[in-house]
Amino acid sequence: MVHIEPIEDEDGRVVGAINCFHDVTDRRLSDEIIGQQEQRLAATYQHAAIGIAEVNAKGELGRVNGYLADLLGYSADELVGRSVFDATLAENVDADLRQFERQVRGEIDSYRHEKRFIRKDGARVWVAVTSSSVRDSEGRFLYAVRVQQDIAARKKAEAALVRHLEQQAALYEFTDSLQRAANLGEVHEIALSTIIRALGADRASILFFDNTGFLRFAASRGLSQAYRTAVEGHSPWSRDTRDPEPIAIADVEQSGLPDDLKAAVRDEGIAALAFIPISVRGQLLGKFMSYYDHPHDFVESELRFALTVAGQLGFAVDRVRLETARQTTERAANQLVAIVESSHDAIISKDLNGIIASWNASAERLFGFTADEAIGRHITMIIPDDRLGEEPEIIRRISSGENVDHFETVRRRKDGSLVDISLTISPIRNSQGLIIGASKIARDITDQKMAEAKLRASERQLRDLLAAIPAAIYTTDADGTITFFNEAAVELSGRVPQIGKDKWCVTWKLFWPDGSPLPHDQCPMAVALKEGRPIRNAEAVAERPDGVRIPFIPYPTPLRDEDGKIIGGINMLVDISERKQAETQQRLLFNELNHRVKNNMQMLQSLLSLAGQRAANPQAREILREAGNRVAAMAAAQQVLYETVDSTQFNAKGFLLAVCGTIKQTFPKEVAVEFEADDAKLSNDVAMPLALILNELLTNAIKYGTPDGAGTIRVGLRRDVDGFQVFVEDSGPGFDLASVRDRSSGLKLVQGLARQLHGKLVVTKEPKTRCSIRFS
Repeated sequence: MVHIEPIEDEDGRVVGAINCFHDVTDRRLSDEIIGQQEQRLAATYQHAAIGIAEVNAKGELGRVNGYLADLLGYSADELVGRSVFDATLAENVDADLRQFERQVRGEIDSYRHEKRFIRKDGARVWVAVTSSSVRDSEGRFLYAVRVQQDIAARKKAEAALVRHLEQQAALYEFTDSLQRAANLGEVHEIALSTIIRALGADRASILFFDNTGFLRFAASRGLSQAYRTAVEGHSPWSRDTRDPEPIAIADVEQSGLPDDLKAAVRDEGIAALAFIPISVRGQLLGKFMSYYDHPHDFVESELRFALTVAGQLGFAVDRVRLETARQTTERAANQLVAIVESSHDAIISKDLNGIIASWNASAERLFGFTADEAIGRHITMIIPDDRLGEEPEIIRRISSGENVDHFETVRRRKDGSLVDISLTISPIRNSQGLIIGASKIARDITDQKMAEAKLRASERQLRDLLAAIPAAIYTTDADGTITFFNEAAVELSGRVPQIGKDKWCVTWKLFWPDGSPLPHDQCPMAVALKEGRPIRNAEAVAERPDGVRIPFIPYPTPLRDEDGKIIGGINMLVDISERKQAETQQRLLFNELNHRVKNNMQMLQSLLSLAGQRAANPQAREILREAGNRVAAMAAAQQVLYETVDSTQFNAKGFLLAVCGTIKQTFPKEVAVEFEADDAKLSNDVAMPLALILNELLTNAIKYGTPDGAGTIRVGLRRDVDGFQVFVEDSGPGFDLASVRDRSSGLKLVQGLARQLHGKLVVTKEPKTRCSIRFS
């Protein structure tokens, strides 16, 4: 390179020149290197595994790399010139824009923001944006370099964590609530709330197998009656299925469900659903269903959690059924003791060898021997020497299955005196029908007829009671020797217990739940008799002779005589591997009854209406109209009872709206009715009186409380300190109850119905006319 530099004199005139020669080889080489570096930098920018963009002060994209274009589903050319704050390109743009404006003003050099970009195909993707300023040498903003990082995986993990924590909280509340549930209805409602909350379902249902193996709805949320009727009975498993797995259908339209079932699901607006089995110790009880209004992707953790909920639900149902059976057994046992010990006749049982097994208080009074003195001794202790031949004949007849009725004989007391008695002797059979002993009823001949009828009835009642209880039951004497067992005890233990020989328990072998041996003399029944207290909350395992082990919960209870002395014990062994289910069938029968009553009332109302239309006498038409209105009110109340889930209670708010809504249909259109009611429960016994009271008071308000045939009537059903209050309030002039009640048949009816509810009709005039009744 040549450079010419002029030479000037003192006056500035050019007097010559200097030629300068420069070697530029190194500069050209440097420019080539810089060009190569810029190319590599551009390639790096374009192929970086993160979204990079340059944004001017207006927020417009000036340069976009390939990763960002692919992330958003657009080409780079489509993105250039678009604003990063375009609402069609991203969500939550306002917060981002405020930060960017601060950056442009120089208040901050960079910031980080998370938001969801909207792809070209409409999908959303979470992105973390880091915006950094590029400024000139004087600090003026040139543009921002925005780095976009895909954080969808992190967001998904965070959402999964939140979901997991929510599920754990729901599971804790679910388990805690189940412990306090007193009946199956409460258990079902708690479970439905947990399923919807923890699984994010829109609707849910619980179904259990009945005695025939048919799967029936026990409870549901958000499902129509038509849908329940269409799908009831459908199950992917039979009742004998072992270890069933959950079945999840993410998209009903793409599923392989049968056409009729798919149509029913589609008509209900269900887009996804899951079948979750409810099992207890390997026994399938039923299932619960979670329903979704949109397609739903089921993940493994969600299904595992659903199984946990199902397990807790199954255990709770099992616990409530067990408690119901236990209470039934205790009532039967107490009734058994009360009947035997309260009898005025001597009741004695013995085995076929003549050994006395039981001896009640009347036997003590009649023969003078205490139970301790008599039990275990031979029956000949009370037979005179000249009548010893009667015993072999009695045993022969009993062994052949014959009853010995009204056998008159003479027996000997402890003091040696003789007493004339009448014996009724019956064979005692085990669960297989084998005769294992005899039951004797001894009574004075003078009281023969009365005592015979009483004891026969008592004996039949005892046998029927014990036979009707669907649980293994046995009794012992005070020493723990088995004195009675039912057929269910044989089924559970796998053997026929030996009356008078087996002690403490009817089972062959016993184990603790952890598998360690449990000696019979340390079993719960032995502890109950030794310590004189019922044993609860225990669990054990019975091993049958064939090696099969059955987990069970025992309920041993000592039996005492009238003096409080322990005379034996009764125990119920509940096989906790299976349970019967009869609640659903009971509810169906209740619904059918209500449905028929409602239909009959509606038919009666129609007949009264038709008769009123045909009656020529105005007074007769009015009477028939009033009667029809009363029947309509009763029919509305019956409809509420028919639709309620609880067979003993109804909801006060729904009842008021249904009954008053029916009555209002007969009002002029100019009359408005306002309702107010508490969301409380009332006994079904008060439904009909309340419906008739409301009909009479509302009819009275229309006649006398709406000036010019228009106005507003307020009706209320409220809970207060003493119970409930029902009232009707209008704008009329009011009336004096004492002066008009004798002339008004309707008010007489209201007062009579109020007394039926143990309440009283009260009429006040200030500030408005108000008729009210308080009842408990």
